[in-house]
Amino acid sequence: MSKIAIIGATGKVGSQLLAEALRRGHTVTGIARNVSSLEGRDGVIGRSVDVLDAGALAEVVAGHDAVFSSAHFGGIPASAIVGPVKKAGVGRLLVVGGAGSLYAAPGMRVIDTPNFPSAYKAEAEAGAVFLEALHAERDLDWTFVSPSAEFVDGARTRKFRLGRDELLVDGTGRSWISFQDFAIAFLDEFEKPAHLRQRFTVGY
Repeated sequence: MSKIAIIGATGKVGSQLLAEALRRGHTVTGIARNVSSLEGRDGVIGRSVDVLDAGALAEVVAGHDAVFSSAHFGGIPASAIVGPVKKAGVGRLLVVGGAGSLYAAPGMRVIDTPNFPSAYKAEAEAGAVFLEALHAERDLDWTFVSPSAEFVDGARTRKFRLGRDELLVDGTGRSWISFQDFAIAFLDEFEKPAHLRQRFTVGY
């Protein structure tokens, strides 16, 4: 089994990645500002780290097989994650992306559609910039995993679809995925890489 460092391990998505990793027998270092909720959990070491402290982050992730990042993009450029991961000698980085940079139609990103919520635009734009930076990365095996438009707490069904750069929409016109099923697809990609140096998306 592998040793995984999860940035943002106490958040809504990060906590599901952590749970899925443990379910599969991996050991996890959970990284967050406050890791009190991780104390006493078997297979988990909590480390309180400011993600923008490059030296501290590199020290914590050193020795891991992979780093998962579920940190918000606002205020955290790609270099803040990629630099320490490379410095630590970790060769694999998987990033929880956003849906905004997916394409709703040819040449039309979700973020550029007329009804995209203004409240989410800054975060979505930052996510798109993060993805662009990863595309320029030549030394790290990265994967950027975009959820569907609605990213919600729900069931662990194991019934979902994968796509590449286009927004996935179900038969009712809804684009959505649960945190739980997203975590399954994310760990599947880690265990059996199929999208190295690529983005892919998950949806029903």
